Amino acid sequence: MTKSALQIARAAYQPKLPKALKGAVVIKEGKSTESVADQAEIKKLFPNTYGMPIVTFEPATAAEKLPAMNVGVILSGGQAPGGHNVISGLFDGLKAMSKDCKLYGFLGGPSGLIDHKYVELTSSIIDEYRNTGGFDIIGSGRTKLEETLQFDSGIEICNKLGIKALVIIGGDDSNTNACVLAEYYLQKKCGIQVIGCPKTIDGDLKNDMIETSFGFDTACKVYSELIGNIMRDANSAKKYWHFIKLMGRSASHIALECGLQTQPNICIVSEEVEAKKMTLSQIVSNIADTVATRAAAGNNFGVVLIPEGLIEFIPEMKVLISELNDLLAHESDVKKAVAGLTPASAAVYASLPEAIAKQLTLDRDPHGNVQVSLIETEKLLIEMVKTRLAAMKAEGKYVGKFSGLGHFFGYEGRCAAPSNFDADYCYSLGFNAANLIANGKTGYMSLIRNTTAPAEKWIAGGVPVTMMMNMERRHGEMKPVIRKALVELDGAPFKKLAANRVEWAKETKYLYPGPIQYFGPSEVCDQPTKTLQLERA
Repeated sequence: MTKSALQIARAAYQPKLPKALKGAVVIKEGKSTESVADQAEIKKLFPNTYGMPIVTFEPATAAEKLPAMNVGVILSGGQAPGGHNVISGLFDGLKAMSKDCKLYGFLGGPSGLIDHKYVELTSSIIDEYRNTGGFDIIGSGRTKLEETLQFDSGIEICNKLGIKALVIIGGDDSNTNACVLAEYYLQKKCGIQVIGCPKTIDGDLKNDMIETSFGFDTACKVYSELIGNIMRDANSAKKYWHFIKLMGRSASHIALECGLQTQPNICIVSEEVEAKKMTLSQIVSNIADTVATRAAAGNNFGVVLIPEGLIEFIPEMKVLISELNDLLAHESDVKKAVAGLTPASAAVYASLPEAIAKQLTLDRDPHGNVQVSLIETEKLLIEMVKTRLAAMKAEGKYVGKFSGLGHFFGYEGRCAAPSNFDADYCYSLGFNAANLIANGKTGYMSLIRNTTAPAEKWIAGGVPVTMMMNMERRHGEMKPVIRKALVELDGAPFKKLAANRVEWAKETKYLYPGPIQYFGPSEVCDQPTKTLQLERA
């Protein structure tokens, strides 16, 4: 395999571990836990894994002789920087237990377990992927593990390979599935443990226990570099407004973090839009007013950050989409379906640019719903702001020139070489998972806390997945799921943005973070996200 100079240098990087994981460990158990909500329902669904204690690892005085184990690992869902380090940490953790431990990677995500497609991950394979981005070591997939036939197929291949534990690396849905699998395997008494690891660049898998999901740090640093580059260009050319959509359909953590790192003129937070019941017209007017204010000072340029899921958080758009979904499910003629909209939704629909209105009616997913992720929100806002500014100019309220450029930063950040923080955090999560397995735990998520301190002082352990669950309606049924973390409007990160955005809107206060630094002083290379620093201050 041909490698770049950076790949060669990064391969030699040895990720840092918490002090507690550097030798033999002893496990400490806390009090029994309960789910964040719907305790009776969750307990009934998970009788074998409900109420387990939070556990932590501490250095032991003497090493315990541990038997060799075979373990399987699965990458589930979208890619996130650091996945390879979770696997290399797991591999090293198992080999530290016994050199005869074997690690099998299931290919293409959960479907690899079901279809019995796997590879033994040897040291020569692992060494090729240390500190690299991507999930290409074994590939990933979005197959959900939720049916008995799938579980039984997993038992079959695990028995064939002598696998006694599975580690599932994924987001909230994947870890929910991991817990369902753990519960089933306990019920069947088949002797297979299941451990989860918290992954998602979106940053919405966090709570009182999980401080951050892996990949969020690296992805936000990649996006912030690109935003900083665009800001420098905008400030140089002084003639473009850049509308930048950022990944994060269910929550605005990425937009908020990138806003804190770069200080744009406008950073929209979907959760605030929903809480204030803001209309699309109000959002457009707010942007247009900022454009006009800057133009009056001779600044016909600026930067707007937009969360990917904004459309679904605007109450009137949410109602419109819901109505269209219902109408188009029973009426294939678009004109007739649109004619059936309520007066309020019809007015919203009529206000949309033609291209966006078409996307709402033509692009459907397999369930017949609007494909919201395909709506080009950045272009929608550019067109509507342009129209609003033309009206303001006619009224004598705007004197500038407006030229909007749209961008969508998504896949650019998902497979970057992990930052030092993510390289260390992910390696620790994997190494820690090996210790959870060695201590007989199942239905747990690997837990690394105190992550704003130096890695030496990080706290390692595990949290029962059931503790993070509640019941939510999915596809018409109430199901147990890990509760997604939305941006908290009373939280320190949002308050920091809110306290500065009037100044950032009017003045040009751009920050230019530059590319991720892997070598150099700790204050440049090892800093966690602004979000994490503010939340843990």
